[in-house]
Amino acid sequence: MRTIIGAAFVSLDGVMQAPGAPTEDPTGGFSYGGWLAPIFDEAVGKRIDRLFGGDFDLLLGRRTYDIFAAYWPFASDDEKAIRDPFDRATKYVVTTGDQPLSWRNSERLADVEAIAAVKRTAGPDLVIQGSSTLCPQLLAAGLLDQLVLMTFPVLIGIGKRLLGEGTPASSLRMVEHEVTPAGSIIATYEPTGRVETGSFSPPEPSAPEVERQRRVAEGSW
Repeated sequence: MRTIIGAAFVSLDGVMQAPGAPTEDPTGGFSYGGWLAPIFDEAVGKRIDRLFGGDFDLLLGRRTYDIFAAYWPFASDDEKAIRDPFDRATKYVVTTGDQPLSWRNSERLADVEAIAAVKRTAGPDLVIQGSSTLCPQLLAAGLLDQLVLMTFPVLIGIGKRLLGEGTPASSLRMVEHEVTPAGSIIATYEPTGRVETGSFSPPEPSAPEVERQRRVAEGSW
């Protein structure tokens, strides 16, 4: 049984679109591509080195695959610490399309059920790097084992969010965290199940609260 790890760079308001360059993903008119470069720091680099320092395979959505396949095989020797492991790893690409997957060691997966089948095999960890579609689906299916969020001190306001609309309600526990010198937060979470609810309200609500709840119920609040 393999471990599936989701990892992503996100802004304080949860945006993960196009951190690397202005041309990376301008869909939806996104104009802040490359937002990560000015605030990236050494501590984040060390966490990435840890994430990809051992044996791993990549689990990618089709668009992330397209971005990676157009960049990493052609990266310079200055980036070989990531380039070479990415090239060696098996790239599992979740897509319903039939476009060619030209990067070596690339395999097509049709759906979440196919991901589950790969997870059940023996092999290295499956690492997702920045997919706004895969992480919510895998959370809903109970297949995501860890979520590594690298959160940066910037607000973007628009763009694709890692855990946006459609993300299932889930509880998680933090198993590791670090605040970098530049003010970024690196935290690792593990899903723990459904969301529990409770109340800080007294057993007997006040008269104004009873009235407020009545207006809530009738839609006039």
